Amino acid sequence: MTLIADATALFAAAGLVQAGVALSAVKRFNLRPRPQFPLRPAVTIMKPLKGDEPLLEAALASFCTQSYPDYQLVFGVQDRNDPAIAVVERLRRLFPERDIALVVDETQHGGNRKIANLINMWPAAKHDVIVLADSDVHVTPQFLERIVGALDEPGVGAVTTLYSGVPSGRSPVAAFGAAQINHFFLGGVLIGRMLGRQDCLGAALALSRSTLVRIGGLPALLPHLADDAALGHLVRRLGLRVALASSIVVTTVSEETVAELFGHELRWARTIRALEPLTYATTILQFPVFWALLTIPASDFSLWSLGFLAVVWFARALEMRAMTRQLGRGTFSGWLLPAREFFSLAVLFASYFGNRVVWRGSSMAAVANRRQLKARSGKLSLSKLRFGKTGRLTRGINHL
Repeated sequence: MTLIADATALFAAAGLVQAGVALSAVKRFNLRPRPQFPLRPAVTIMKPLKGDEPLLEAALASFCTQSYPDYQLVFGVQDRNDPAIAVVERLRRLFPERDIALVVDETQHGGNRKIANLINMWPAAKHDVIVLADSDVHVTPQFLERIVGALDEPGVGAVTTLYSGVPSGRSPVAAFGAAQINHFFLGGVLIGRMLGRQDCLGAALALSRSTLVRIGGLPALLPHLADDAALGHLVRRLGLRVALASSIVVTTVSEETVAELFGHELRWARTIRALEPLTYATTILQFPVFWALLTIPASDFSLWSLGFLAVVWFARALEMRAMTRQLGRGTFSGWLLPAREFFSLAVLFASYFGNRVVWRGSSMAAVANRRQLKARSGKLSLSKLRFGKTGRLTRGINHL
């Protein structure tokens, strides 16, 4: 039992160290100088939509107020009765100076409905620099300048962005979900960068039209639930880097029930587990309070273990408060920390019992491994949905 208590205490200490390193990484990220990029090529921002989700208009409007000279916005839906259409029409009236296209096309090309939507939107894209952004992403006016500027660096094939979470309202469940992003996920991505990883995150990313064509176009991403990871993998296979933009975008966390949040986080978990099984397994060390709690029975409820739990809990709560200051958002009560850790652990264990996930009503299988990813991406270059030399999909489209 003494050895077990020593092991659980060591794991708790490792979790605290990891959280401290993550906090330090975010501080350095915020302090690094913002590079100036003299070249500002015209940009097309593509945003696939489905439904009038919470804070949708605010998120989309943030892309209409960019301090960038020349850019186009392309929104797409796959249902003529989609309520997101009314949101886009309001934006057109609010921002008449903006070049806004709305594509309505019900064509379904494969299992990934987001990518199918983007394929339908593709012929409306005018420019050679492409930014793909999820519908729930909020950005600052400098976002476009920073993400496109990073694309101009030598050897860069794609640029991705860090993201934090903000609850869509006062729902404690949404705050719970935002805490997972802000206090576990975000720092982990930066630690991965420190270790040489080049993960591509799908909240917002940029690449050139020519690079997209070279990796097989959007059809190459159709079979993959983690289309962002697949895109990054294909870009790196070209010998190009996936760079990190010098800004953090914000995503809306809108789940209102525990079941909804569990399903959402389970989708993330099974996707990451399928792509990076060994790395994913190590995430169990992210929960220092859990390990400190296990130390108590393992040490036969000794007095030192109770003091150890108090120290670990207090230290982790302080780290979370410091992270909140760095992000400027994401307040989360330290009293709820054990509940957040146990919830994450439940998701982690559930991720090993099944390989299918549900995304916006569609069921998909997670990619089994990198070898399968390589095999599939090679086959998809022969897809019937071919991209021509200009990168335009050779099929018709309906515009509103």
